[in-house]
Amino acid sequence: MNSYLTRLKEGSLKLYALDALVSPKEAVTIRRRYIEEETGVQMPHTGMVSIPLEDVVRKNCENMIGAVQVPLGVAGPVLMHGEYAKGSFFLPLATTEGALVASVNRGCSAISKAGGADVRIFADCMTRAPVFATRSVIHAREMVDWIADHKNEIADAAQQTTRHGKVTDIETYHAGTSVYVRLCFSTGDAMGMNMVTIASEKAAEVISLKTGARLISLSGNVCTDKKPAAINMILGRGRSVSAGVSLSEQQVMDIFKTDSKAMIEVSIRKNLVGSARAGSLGFNAHAANIIAAMFIACGQDPAHVVEGSLCITTIDPTDDGIYASVTLPALPVGTVGGGTRLGTQAECLSMLGVAGGGDPPGSHAKKLAEIVATGVLAGELSLIGAQAAQHLARAHQELGR
Repeated sequence: MNSYLTRLKEGSLKLYALDALVSPKEAVTIRRRYIEEETGVQMPHTGMVSIPLEDVVRKNCENMIGAVQVPLGVAGPVLMHGEYAKGSFFLPLATTEGALVASVNRGCSAISKAGGADVRIFADCMTRAPVFATRSVIHAREMVDWIADHKNEIADAAQQTTRHGKVTDIETYHAGTSVYVRLCFSTGDAMGMNMVTIASEKAAEVISLKTGARLISLSGNVCTDKKPAAINMILGRGRSVSAGVSLSEQQVMDIFKTDSKAMIEVSIRKNLVGSARAGSLGFNAHAANIIAAMFIACGQDPAHVVEGSLCITTIDPTDDGIYASVTLPALPVGTVGGGTRLGTQAECLSMLGVAGGGDPPGSHAKKLAEIVATGVLAGELSLIGAQAAQHLARAHQELGR
């Protein structure tokens, strides 16, 4: 080890090069020791790693020095009636925010006592949108027209690169001499970003060859990936899913210590009017809280919480209470690839019955989307109920704030 440390300090060896010289475990240990000596900070907790390093250093993380541990709690069980998620589930939530798990747990209890959540997938579409440069607006129009007439040819080229991805739509958008081609794919049980990027490259080659337009970037930001965007809120990205539940007036009173009128008013004045006044693209109480906690627990890409935060929460009056619902138009999730193969994350996916590929393909990812949506519904109910009853500050004082 000392010889490698000496070479690192001299600059004759790069941190990333260790992986080709020693085992993954040794490489992680040497890098961490080097960082400890360079910074003067000991990192014993960072070095406590149980996940399989061979896969991680090859597929998930470069220059690895250890792992960051996030507390994992569980809420539920919560009953749901989805097309894919049927029955009661415990929800894994990785978080450092005191009161979050307790809040979601209360919402889960309310949903189950009310007979369970209705959950449905409305769309399945992972996107990539290459941007092309044309010579003039006339050339741009010619390109757009060619694409409209040759969608099958473009789709066939894209699908040569994947067994699991299928082109479901191709749309064009333009701005001056820039043309954006938004390709939409179903991606089976994968979240699918890598899959659609590779497929879109092949499609872009065909478009460029046949139209004479120059490919500028495989991602032109009309996708839109990991950024808040109205196009994702309107057209959807990943899985588009809604969950809802009916609560009687008595259940609202018993569980949330408030009444239906107060919860409806909080929802309207906070989630809808307040969000509109602020120019927010999300119309919800704290959907990203639950999405982030479940994403971290289940090996999803945490950056896609941005798309998940576009959630719309509504509460409608009924003859005897309320019908509360959440709509997540853009929820990129998968059960294969990425962080889903890591030990702790795979355990959480197994707890939900969605680890690995489903039968038929895509069923596990859709089931996970339904479960996440139900968790968001639970969190929204609990927070809106707490705010309607003026209990929010007290809960945070008691549970970790």
